[in-house]
Amino acid sequence: MTVTRPARLTGAALAAGLALVPFVWILRDLAALGAPADLFRYWAGDRFPLARARSATTLLDPVLCLAAAGTALAALRSRHAAAALAATGAVTLALRLPGLWNHGTGPLVTALAELALATGLLVTALAGRRPPAGPDEPTPTRPRPGPALAAGLLLAVAACLLLAAEIRTALGLDARLAVDRFTGGRSVLDATLGVPPGWLAAVLVALHLTGAVSAFTAARHTRAVGVLAGGFLLAAGLAELARLARLHLVLDVRYVTAPEADVPGLAAAGYGALAGAAVLALLAGRGVPDAAPAPQAPATVPPPPSPRPPGW
Repeated sequence: MTVTRPARLTGAALAAGLALVPFVWILRDLAALGAPADLFRYWAGDRFPLARARSATTLLDPVLCLAAAGTALAALRSRHAAAALAATGAVTLALRLPGLWNHGTGPLVTALAELALATGLLVTALAGRRPPAGPDEPTPTRPRPGPALAAGLLLAVAACLLLAAEIRTALGLDARLAVDRFTGGRSVLDATLGVPPGWLAAVLVALHLTGAVSAFTAARHTRAVGVLAGGFLLAAGLAELARLARLHLVLDVRYVTAPEADVPGLAAAGYGALAGAAVLALLAGRGVPDAAPAPQAPATVPPPPSPRPPGW
């Protein structure tokens, strides 16, 4: 299936708008915090910059901004961008849904705008599809079996690790705090546009598992879903590594004695960073086109009857 030219232009415009919304909030945070380093530290888990001003964005916002910008470029360059449009729209829709019950007019308007743009991407991807015009028109390639299998395994393990960590965290809390991790109650302190951590974990687990299944089956949309999952995995791993490094190195020297090293958390963060980079590298190569249909054998002439009739 390919995408019509009007659908590609519409999808590119919607994706560009979807990238512009978090970009404006990031510029607002840069103006409020005063330095990009403070904003990067906040995204990595350091809340000390909040003493001067509160950041509205999290690490999720630049990742969504880059994903939407990449989707806009893909829609302009390729007629096979339906999977990228649908994947970006679905993930944004799932991640921005908790913003509907967020406090404040600005976050609510932002959530409504992003949900509308994400829904538009989904509708465009579904309504703009058409079958190839002829047998000579190129179709989306499937990923190579070896790299696809490796990427699927990495994503499946990442989903299992994230699910196990979320279950372990939820079991250590009482019922009200565990529910707040999914609904964003008052006990959850986060940025203005932040997604509740439990909700975020559930969406990422679903994304990683979808990418893994797509890779195992070598589906045509594997690259779109897998690259999106790998990007989130890489960003989360690097941010957690930066947070743990600051906690156990910088704070221990300058401020207070840091707690004992979180070996499981450090291992999971390192795996996330390495696995995310590996998934991006594995799915970035050229795919395998479908095999050409086997030529049909010419029709065989039945042998003459024996004995032959007169005049045969």
